Amino acid sequence: MSQEGEQEHSDRKKYEFRKVIEDLKDYDGSGTQLVTIYIPDDRQISDVVQHVTQEHSEAANIKSKQTRTAVQDALTSIKDRLRYFDTFPPDNGIVLFSGAVDSGGGRTEMVTKVLESPPQPIESFRYHCDSDFLTEPLEEMLADKGLYGLIVLDRREANVGWLKGKRIEPVKSASSLVPGKQRKGGQSAQRFARLRLEAIDNFYQEVAGMANDLFVARRHELDGILVGGPSPTKDEFLDGDYLHHELQDSVLGKFDVAYTDESGLSDLVNNAEDALADAEVMKDKKEMEKFFEELNAGDLATYGFEPTRRNLMMGSVDRLLISEDLRKDVITYDCPDCGTTEREVVERRKSTPTHSCTECGTEVEATDEDREDAIDHLINIAEQRGTETKFISTDFEKGEQLLNAFGGFAGILRYSTGV
Repeated sequence: MSQEGEQEHSDRKKYEFRKVIEDLKDYDGSGTQLVTIYIPDDRQISDVVQHVTQEHSEAANIKSKQTRTAVQDALTSIKDRLRYFDTFPPDNGIVLFSGAVDSGGGRTEMVTKVLESPPQPIESFRYHCDSDFLTEPLEEMLADKGLYGLIVLDRREANVGWLKGKRIEPVKSASSLVPGKQRKGGQSAQRFARLRLEAIDNFYQEVAGMANDLFVARRHELDGILVGGPSPTKDEFLDGDYLHHELQDSVLGKFDVAYTDESGLSDLVNNAEDALADAEVMKDKKEMEKFFEELNAGDLATYGFEPTRRNLMMGSVDRLLISEDLRKDVITYDCPDCGTTEREVVERRKSTPTHSCTECGTEVEATDEDREDAIDHLINIAEQRGTETKFISTDFEKGEQLLNAFGGFAGILRYSTGV
């Protein structure tokens, strides 16, 4: 498989894992009855079965009958699932979740989920029993790779944050006490200039302190640091060696930025395009720039669920663009009277509505079997047609527009279809 193909496969798997994690985080258990087990790929399944059997035996000592029964049922379900695996787990290991979750009205239902081959290897065996499923280790694995420190400053304010994969995270901010260039009455020009330089120096030290506190602990993970602001501020800051010496060596460059509030961090990332050429967020930006270029000046762009689907079916889509934050289902309605097939996209948590056939007006009902994840629906078609799929972050303006203005679905076409 090519590198792009591996990345596409990885992105889809991450999306599928995120869906499961989002569902798991919504579940609540009564007491400590939700069981999570992380199993590395070098741990023999027979050892895990033995451990689960022992936990099942020890659970007999739980005083609450409800909790005791729930924990033992969860462990029995996990043990049953482990029988499907050979001597060792698949590559990178497996994670199992099982327990009685609140289903409303004072009732519970048993839920069991198995996630095979997570994006990164599971480092150690872990058994966890609590009122929530343990998802944090998986969430860390799914985080986008790439870690950059961001600093924007002028002589009035500063902001420090992260670029983590595709996401910009503001963390710390500061406002300066540097006086303006006009001195107050009664002060000599020399005294005023000296006080002003001292205030500037103190502010640079404060900004460096924020950056050092945030970045030094993770300096070995950093892919680099970007510094933005007007000249000469950013130059004075870097030339003055205010940053910790190990951070100073990680600075990839300094860039002109008009704003130094939180929006300035986004401007910094935009202006550092060359330095961030390999960063995931820049790849997303290039895809969206190409889409808007075709949308505005060409005829090789499509958007919205149904037009995108129709183009996929024709094999005309070169790259399918899907918003990472999209969480919708598609319902297929087959009219029993005229045979028309139509589709409707709804929010994932929304119930399945009835539908009026646009051809004959018949009210058509659908079942859960007629409903599926909208992203899975399109990706399955894309894979059959040799179409590349790209998941686009919402952490920049055009990525946010993909979700809010274009419904979260778009495509760059191989050739014009008029659809």
